[in-house]
Amino acid sequence: MDEEGAPLSESVQVVDPDVRAHVYSLVTALGGFNGESADRYVLGDDALACLRDIKRWLKLYDEKNNRMDVARCLGEANLVNGDLLPILTLWSTSGQMSKHMSRIALACLELLVPLTWPLEVHSEMTVNHHRHTPYLQQAQVLYKRGILSHGSDSILRTIIRIGLPSMAVPRSERTARDEGILKLMLYFLRNIAVISPNTRLAAEGDEEETSRSATINAFQNQDAFALLLTMCSNVGEDFSLQDVVLLEILFHIAKGVNVEKLFMNDAQRKAKRTDELGELLQKESSLRREYAKNAPTRHGRFGTMIWVKRDDAKVSTVSGQDVLKDSQTTLHKMDQSKKWNKPQIRRRAAEVTANNDFNTPVNLNSTATKNLRMFVEEFLDSGFNPLFTHVRKAIEREADRVMDINTRQFFYTVAWFLKAERVRRAHQREKRHLGDKSLKEIEPDSFALVASVLNQETFVFLNRSMQYSYDNKDVEDLTAEMRCFTQILLTVQEMAQSPLEEDQEIADNIQNRIFYEEITHDRIIAIVRGYKDQGFGYLDACTELAHVFLKMLEHYSKENVDMQIRSRRRAKRKAKQAKQADIEGDDEEQASEEEDLMDAERISKERKFDFKRFAAKFCNQSCVDTFIAFTKYYKELNVDQLKRAHRYFYRIAFKQEMSVLLFRLDIINLFYRMIKGPGALDSNKPIFKEWEELVRQIIRRMIKKIDQRPALITELLFSKINSTVFYLEYGHEKQTISASKRPPAELEVDPREAKTTDEKIKIVVHVMAKDEHTYLVKWVSDVLTSAADEREAWESQEQHSEGQKAPDPMIPVKPNNESCQKAMFSNAKLRLLLTLARFERLGMEDVPGASWIVPSSLTSQDLRHTRSIIEQCLTEPVTENADRDLSQLIRRKSGNNTRRDRDDQTADVDFGSDSEGDDNVPDGPLFPPNPRSRANALEQLKEQRKKRRKQAGEDEEPDEEDLEERRRARLENALARQAKIKSDLYIHASDEETDEEADQEFFRLEEQRRKEQAERIRKALLHGIFEDVSENSRKKGSGRKRQSDQHTASTADSQSKRQRRQQRTEGLDDDDDLVMTGTDARSPDSLGQGSPCLQGANDVEDTPVTSEENELDFDDDLAFSRNRNRDKVLSPENDDSDTEPPAPDTIDEDDDEAAPVAAPPRRRMRAGFVIESDSD
Repeated sequence: MDEEGAPLSESVQVVDPDVRAHVYSLVTALGGFNGESADRYVLGDDALACLRDIKRWLKLYDEKNNRMDVARCLGEANLVNGDLLPILTLWSTSGQMSKHMSRIALACLELLVPLTWPLEVHSEMTVNHHRHTPYLQQAQVLYKRGILSHGSDSILRTIIRIGLPSMAVPRSERTARDEGILKLMLYFLRNIAVISPNTRLAAEGDEEETSRSATINAFQNQDAFALLLTMCSNVGEDFSLQDVVLLEILFHIAKGVNVEKLFMNDAQRKAKRTDELGELLQKESSLRREYAKNAPTRHGRFGTMIWVKRDDAKVSTVSGQDVLKDSQTTLHKMDQSKKWNKPQIRRRAAEVTANNDFNTPVNLNSTATKNLRMFVEEFLDSGFNPLFTHVRKAIEREADRVMDINTRQFFYTVAWFLKAERVRRAHQREKRHLGDKSLKEIEPDSFALVASVLNQETFVFLNRSMQYSYDNKDVEDLTAEMRCFTQILLTVQEMAQSPLEEDQEIADNIQNRIFYEEITHDRIIAIVRGYKDQGFGYLDACTELAHVFLKMLEHYSKENVDMQIRSRRRAKRKAKQAKQADIEGDDEEQASEEEDLMDAERISKERKFDFKRFAAKFCNQSCVDTFIAFTKYYKELNVDQLKRAHRYFYRIAFKQEMSVLLFRLDIINLFYRMIKGPGALDSNKPIFKEWEELVRQIIRRMIKKIDQRPALITELLFSKINSTVFYLEYGHEKQTISASKRPPAELEVDPREAKTTDEKIKIVVHVMAKDEHTYLVKWVSDVLTSAADEREAWESQEQHSEGQKAPDPMIPVKPNNESCQKAMFSNAKLRLLLTLARFERLGMEDVPGASWIVPSSLTSQDLRHTRSIIEQCLTEPVTENADRDLSQLIRRKSGNNTRRDRDDQTADVDFGSDSEGDDNVPDGPLFPPNPRSRANALEQLKEQRKKRRKQAGEDEEPDEEDLEERRRARLENALARQAKIKSDLYIHASDEETDEEADQEFFRLEEQRRKEQAERIRKALLHGIFEDVSENSRKKGSGRKRQSDQHTASTADSQSKRQRRQQRTEGLDDDDDLVMTGTDARSPDSLGQGSPCLQGANDVEDTPVTSEENELDFDDDLAFSRNRNRDKVLSPENDDSDTEPPAPDTIDEDDDEAAPVAAPPRRRMRAGFVIESDSD
């Protein structure tokens, strides 16, 4: 290890001598310059074999052994500048037609790519790497100088010529060799763009020869930019595997370049540089003035030391002659001598990636600026959309050619070119405003040139990448993503101000999609709050993003007052429950479609956006600390950055009225130094006046607040928490009211599985034991034991006492600890067990801490019996229903009873009478609509969703008149339906017990029909004669008439029945006719025959049926035919009630109402059904 500490010289052997000898021999055999013509390179006899051997040495020795010895030997032998570049020059001048020379040129390219591959300092470097990396980095700078400024020929153009034959081959016909040549050519251009002088190493020669300006000029002069434009504009069509390499080349060309300077003309650029130079000179003069105040004089070179007396009768020693100036200077010098050894948080060592650093600014000369500007404009016009669309798709599908660093390069390059597009448009508008005729004739371009990064796919990819980088604390990637998001927002803002209506509509749509997701808002707030020494680049990016997002969101929310956002706050709770269910291994059945829709609504729910509420989230000490850390760089910040910080503090102090957050000593001191010094802002800057006024108003408010709240003097030393802020603002502590918890849903045991109370108690006890709540069951058992003993004592006392018997007192149920008391409110199964044990809860309100009692109606025997069941369940294993999970037998209590009670209440409502304006209701009082059956609820929901989809698919939205007409039509249809409904709310189970004669008649007719049907079947089987059943159908129809109508048998009766039968569909069978036509008591023919008052109205039945009547009757039967399979069988109660004759007083009342005017024949209705014919 002695050679590691020795100085580098020829005697130090850093490489194995055998390896060096072999490599040197290969380089010597490759060729050299002839003595006769010193400018002409002469190849050796086996030059191609030597090149291949060198390549083999690089691959098998360096790469396989993870060393750099061969590369070091090739650098010392000057292989690149002394052999490879002259060979390429020789091929470009005279050997392009020779196949052998073409192979040699390709072999030279295969060596140039690994020799110029960028070297990075990383954590996995070995001792060999640390030894050779500085030398190789300096050697690569020499390689780049030779390639860019080769005297006799253009090396970059020669490399491009090597790849042109492979580019000319169609994509479908290219071989792997052609793809490899294209890859070598692009990687070589990438390497040239990456290589830059190492600032830690001594530079050899002129740095301008290898600077970014020299690289850009060489790319322009040697047609490299033309190659890049051609390939970028055809990515996806002719070039699919080269997208990532093209992205890297663009990144290394554009990184660090100031876009605003790029699009300035010469006069503007010169003025800008003059201003920058003036600022630097002014800074220098201010530093000299500050230094001159305390600079040592000619005779003041003697040492000085003084004592400073402090308040606690102690002294401190301060040295230096500057302390003699005044007491303030002395105290300041003493403060500077203090040191605080703040404990450092151990962080993950960050990888030093100098080649991918995009925060370091780069200066270009005028020629390079002009060349790069031309390339950027052409790239934006032709290659932006194809390249970035293809690269984004490749990154999303994690292609093999994509590296981790490419995501960062993608977002930064997108942000850089979006800013370039905005600056270009701004300069075009400025020229147009100044009167440039050539630009006035041209209409402004659409933003379709950059549309590939303004679509929904890019937003999804960006949000996902930002969340991933934030979760994994990847600072550099998150910085690039924040820059990209900021530039997208600024581009959309400019689109909204575009004169083209199409761009304005697209911008409004994009803003709606960006601001719609609340998770985006929360992520930005979290990023600003989470700043902790991530560097100035991260600080600049996060503050700029917050500033732009807040400004645009405020403007958009003012324009869209009814702005809605989607909140996903309850999704985490749902996901956590699902994860827990998977761990427990419970296989739950899939929920119905209706339940899935309800779950989706709970997970993502829309709510109205309140900007003040959102802006208040930035009013906390963490966000203030982030912007304070940014403001501490005020000497290096430009005007836009200072304005950004000023707007935030102005919003905090005056718009949000939270100036208390700024009342901290270090913040006030920073503001004071920015204005008054030392090291104050330049008073000539336009932003200085605004900062001065802001600081003055904040200090005024602080002094005023100290007078109101003397406690603020102490709080100036600390950051403010929410409670402190509230107290300092209002003078009292915030009164917090704990929100009342809702009781759990009531449970019940499935009555189909457990009939008795004892069985239900057993099921509940077993389920609670399975849930590890046995201690609660034992507590209930103990309560039952003590209650039984106390109740038994009272019962024995009553037996011996004489006189009137007094009721047993109620026994309170006392929990034995706090967890048990909480379970009495929150544990639904424990509450079910208490209910089954016939305990009762006192009071009407179900709140935490509510008292439970053992009612006086329970005897000691009842209590002991319940206790014995519980103890038996605890001691014995589960035997019943062992093949089934008992927890499935416990369900939520259904709401049928509640709905039934509501229906009963609705039935008692008086809907009005004829005297109150209901003359248009033919049936008198309205009936409430029948409740929807639960069996068909899902089908009806599907139909409603289909209707909504159809309505949503219409091109034209209905106006106010159409909506009002639809509402009026729905109201009329609802009134008509309610007037026709004969609800079963007025039919009770008691009707069956009081109508024995109707039952006998019904069963007699059924027996008669069965016999007639059997006789017809027998005749058909014996004689093959099929009887016409029309007569039998007619008999059935007459047999189903009510008893009050059976005494009328006239000609009008048969004629009316024939007319009705003709109006029905021919496919109506006997069973359907039996079920559906048993309640025609209020049909016109039945009224005409069964009512004595209307015997003279039978003439109406003799008239032909009108078209209106026919249509109504046909629709009625058709509507019922759709529901026959579902509602085929009626309950016996309804059947019996249908055959029951109506009360005479009811018929008389109806007849009296209809007597003055003969009512026209009405549509026949059936009791117990609702036919919804409208579209709602």
